[in-house]
Amino acid sequence: MTEFHGQPLGTHIPDDLTIAQFILDAEHPIRAQRPAGAPWLIDDASGRKVGFEEIRTRTFGLANALSRRFNTREDDVVCIYSPNDVDYPPAVWATHRLGAIVSAANPGYTLEELVYQLEVAKASVIITHPVSVKVALGAAQRVGLPAERVVVFGSEPVSQCTTVDELVKEGLVHPPNFAERKLKKGEAKTKLAFLNFSSGTTGRPKAVMISHYGPIANVIQTAVHSEIHKTDKPWEERRFRPGDVSAAALPLYHIYGLVVVLHFMLFSGLSLVVVPKFNFKNFLDSIVKYRITHLCVVPPQVVLLCKQPIVKNYDLSHVRFINCGAAPLSGELMMKLASDFPKAHIGQGYGLTESATTLSMFSTETKFGVINSSGRLLPGVTARVVRPDGTSAGRNETGELWVKAPSLALGYLNNEKATKETFGEGWLRTGDEVRIDDKNEVFIVDRIKELIKVRGFQVAPAELEGTLLMHPDIQDACVVPVADDYSGEVPLAFVVLRPEATARVAKSPSEREKLKETIIKHTAENKVAYKRLAGGVEFIDAIPKNPSGKILRRVLRERVKEMWSKPKAKL
Repeated sequence: MTEFHGQPLGTHIPDDLTIAQFILDAEHPIRAQRPAGAPWLIDDASGRKVGFEEIRTRTFGLANALSRRFNTREDDVVCIYSPNDVDYPPAVWATHRLGAIVSAANPGYTLEELVYQLEVAKASVIITHPVSVKVALGAAQRVGLPAERVVVFGSEPVSQCTTVDELVKEGLVHPPNFAERKLKKGEAKTKLAFLNFSSGTTGRPKAVMISHYGPIANVIQTAVHSEIHKTDKPWEERRFRPGDVSAAALPLYHIYGLVVVLHFMLFSGLSLVVVPKFNFKNFLDSIVKYRITHLCVVPPQVVLLCKQPIVKNYDLSHVRFINCGAAPLSGELMMKLASDFPKAHIGQGYGLTESATTLSMFSTETKFGVINSSGRLLPGVTARVVRPDGTSAGRNETGELWVKAPSLALGYLNNEKATKETFGEGWLRTGDEVRIDDKNEVFIVDRIKELIKVRGFQVAPAELEGTLLMHPDIQDACVVPVADDYSGEVPLAFVVLRPEATARVAKSPSEREKLKETIIKHTAENKVAYKRLAGGVEFIDAIPKNPSGKILRRVLRERVKEMWSKPKAKL
């Protein structure tokens, strides 16, 4: 079969280290040397700077207290259910010091969604934030965790919960209660570091098993691709320079924020301004205040940068790097970014939770990435483009992207069927239709999987359909994506009503709109914000299906496109 190869890696990937040991303890020949006094983390709200020694100290203190108080140990699971916080990284690394596993959760999750993740991951401790503590406590009660096992970031007591500050102090005044284990050679490839949840096409999110080796490999791959170790270019032309400052505004529970923003940027010698919650004006204020040079963003944030008039009030000329990921970015927006940020290196990257993370990124050969390309294959990545009949496509031919890479996840927790469908013989079947040109530029053509991408987050239609079918007036449902300038895509529901509801709607036009509103509200009450029916609800006589009962989702996707293309059409 035709295969496409990224450049040779040219350096080693340690396979006997945990992520905490790799970031906090180990040297590597291509690792950037941070300038003396340059902070690792900066708290966006207060301006507090956190240096290397303080991070190591807080990481140890928290690890020791988790071991003493909760007996957290090898292969236990700690769920971090929180927006970004300066203690989020130490919480991750403290868990890893103990040989335990981190399962990061979206702080916007509803009670039911968090309960599901806690049950699947079998978490024994929850670390949360004051804004999320109510749901965390409710979920803990549902899964049988005592309230004292819910820990809150910060120093202010919340309800009956212990704070991270209290645990750090406790851990530092007591002798070590744990012995950090040195992994055997090769063990990092199989030892679990993260259980990150990724939506599947068949229903609720699946727990992706990510080893310690995976993110370490991806950091090194990205570093080699980005040439952070090369000093032959003039200082002003280097893409990553120790002492630069990156915004950590993307959520750290998401694989993009977790691997690229947190671990890669720190490995590259940059300081991270930790932003708990994205607010566009505040974000612009922070870029200026902290002289932020590097922005990792998603398409909705690019839309704001390009289209909001308020941007003209800020001098952003010091921004040197803008990488967009999580969903494709239009050529028009790329060109507008290039016009508005003429000094910046601008382009796109591509990756998945299952590849932990980046598979391609825009080349360092030019400042501006190829329009509509998701970048070049990273060093160490091998790709195939596979046609529907299983044969191999050549260059500039379309098909499903299959990849091999050192960073690939190990599969899905307790889901052998899904693991076999997605991972096979060392290949990850991405579910994305692509073409690869003669320079190894990857162009995303379409998604073969049925996932909807809302602001870079995955939404499984089947999951929303399951929620819709719980509504007493709904007999059948199908969810499809609708194009949206801000979010990229949003879910729209085609709904078949029960006979009694159909009769009510027929008698009263006002009942039709009222019922749509109740259906939208029903979904909003049960799902995190990005999974809500922002595309609306359409009533339909029957959901198209094949003889075996499988929903013909493409038929309704085409219907949406037709309705959307009509000048006066309204969904």
